[in-house]
Amino acid sequence: MKLNKSTQVKLRKSTNKGLKIAIILPRFNDELGQKLLLNTQNELKELGIKNVQVYRVPGTLELPFAALKIALSKKFHAIIALGVVIRGGTKHFDLVVETAYQGLMEVTLDEDTPIIFGVLAVENEKQAKERVEKTKMNKGKEFAQAAVEMATFRA
Repeated sequence: MKLNKSTQVKLRKSTNKGLKIAIILPRFNDELGQKLLLNTQNELKELGIKNVQVYRVPGTLELPFAALKIALSKKFHAIIALGVVIRGGTKHFDLVVETAYQGLMEVTLDEDTPIIFGVLAVENEKQAKERVEKTKMNKGKEFAQAAVEMATFRA
């Protein structure tokens, strides 16, 4: 998801100080996940978001449950569900990504809370590294921008 310059300028010029964002990060593939988290947090800071709470879960399949509990608290304007899932030799990859996506979408719609699907579903570690590196694709930045944009619907 690429935001055009006018959207980026609008995000930076808007008053975001009161927005509260939750981030959920699985411990699975933690080294890559930590880089994704750092880039997400840095962009939120750039956008003027000061109230950010990070929650940890064991893996990607636990994201929907954590998101539901966070959404039910009504304390946050948006949730960013991060993660890195790398394809292996079995169908487990497809089941994990699809189940997490469906669960998060259900929580989004049922609880009227924007949840950004920030789970990188990649074929290999090289693709994951390209997406988490600040100097490359920097998906964390994009996820943060999307969360701020969607949070304004609830602010």
